[in-house]
Amino acid sequence: MPEFAKALNALRPQLLKYAQMQLRNSSWAEDAVSETLLAAFEKPQSFSGSSQLKTWLIGILKHKLIDQIRRNCREMSTTAEDGEDLDEDLFKPDGHWRDSPKHWGDPEHCLDQMDFMRVLEACVEHLPGQQGRLFMMREWLELDTEEICKELKLSPTNLWVMLHRARLRLRECLQHNWFDNNKGQALPAGEKA
Repeated sequence: MPEFAKALNALRPQLLKYAQMQLRNSSWAEDAVSETLLAAFEKPQSFSGSSQLKTWLIGILKHKLIDQIRRNCREMSTTAEDGEDLDEDLFKPDGHWRDSPKHWGDPEHCLDQMDFMRVLEACVEHLPGQQGRLFMMREWLELDTEEICKELKLSPTNLWVMLHRARLRLRECLQHNWFDNNKGQALPAGEKA
């Protein structure tokens, strides 16, 4: 059993980073990771070994993150603070791109590159709070629209608008920090995306 405890403890920093990206609140992330490790430690027999320990823990953590979001959703702002109209900057009045997106090459190849993932994580971290939360809930936690709307008391239209804006910001950030930047220059620590 001490080996299992050591393995859990060794994965704690990675779980914490994942939780902080999802929740954007250090205290909530710490709580979710602690609950995850406690659940794993209390029932080690649940780990069948058919996957990696980290994969199993992230599966538990996803449920703990959802619980944390449900407990704290009243503290999450659902105002239109993030709603500055990015569309006006990217599109002409006729609906066409102001600057056509450049060819991004082979996206599958980029996804295999760790540098790309670091830049993507930095871009997601720099999304405005509510947009970032909604994007993470939808795309990484894989919650469905109905559940997100119910938990955060949003209309489906409002959710889709905010997700659209988040995706536009991610596109712009990736274009600037990856595709236009010699493919692989990650954002320096603390730099805005």
